[in-house]
Amino acid sequence: MRDLVELIAKSLVDNPEMVEVKQIEGEKSVIIELRVAPDDMGKVIGKQGKIAKSIRVLAKAAAAKEGKRVVVEIIR
Repeated sequence: MRDLVELIAKSLVDNPEMVEVKQIEGEKSVIIELRVAPDDMGKVIGKQGKIAKSIRVLAKAAAAKEGKRVVVEIIR
């Protein structure tokens, strides 16, 4: 899941070297923290949060295969 979120984020932003993804695992849940450059926040969030929502949907689909729940946090 971490790799999926990182791949999507790097393909969206102007500064892919600034993308940082941290994964925190629990027993049945996973928290993924996504950090991007301040200039790229709008590109990752999208208009009305549509891109961020799409990233979360894809991460949830990947987590469902493993029987886990996932939360994607986009941090500045």
